[in-house]
Formats: sequence, structure tokens, C-alpha cells
Amino acid sequence: MDQRLYIVAYDISDQGRWRRIFKLMKGYGEWVQLSVFQCRLTARQHAELIALLDGIINHDEDHIVLLDLGVADNVIPRVVSLGKAEFVTIEHEAVIV
Repeated sequence: MDQRLYIVAYDISDQGRWRRIFKLMKGYGEWVQLSVFQCRLTARQHAELIALLDGIINHDEDHIVLLDLGVADNVIPRVVSLGKAEFVTIEHEAVIV
């Protein structure tokens, strides 16, 4: 299962849409800060997430950026984190079926 590491950041103008995006993103990755998540996604999950986000946003008012950092198991993010929250890279977790 090839996963890539993504940073997803969004600027949503409507509070209701922002809450919908936030709830959706919690199912796909780890919350980093207010409107930023890091996600380990397969190609299928990535396509699914884009389709779901595309269906929620107002294309004239909102903006979402998905930054592809590369193959998740090979990426060693170099992050400067200032302030109270420490940035921790999302780890690969076993999936029990």
C-alpha cells in the first residue's frame, strides 16, 4: 500500500463549510493547527478526498491546498515549529481488518 504524505491547508470563508471540511479532514489525517492537516494517503484516498472537498467548497470564496511531500515512508520532513504545539510526523499505522 503506497502512501504519500500530504499537508492540507484550507481557507474557508463560511463557518458552516469550515466545520464540514474540518470534520471530513479528521477522518483522513492528523490535525496540525486550525486549518492544517497532515495526511498519509493512497492514490485512491487522495482522489476520494479531492472529490469530497470539491463538493463542499464554494469555488468563488474558498481555497484548499494539498501539498504532496512524497512517498510517506521515505519523507523526513524538516519542520520548524514555534510556540506551544510540537509538530510530529504522522506515523504509519497497521490496519486491522
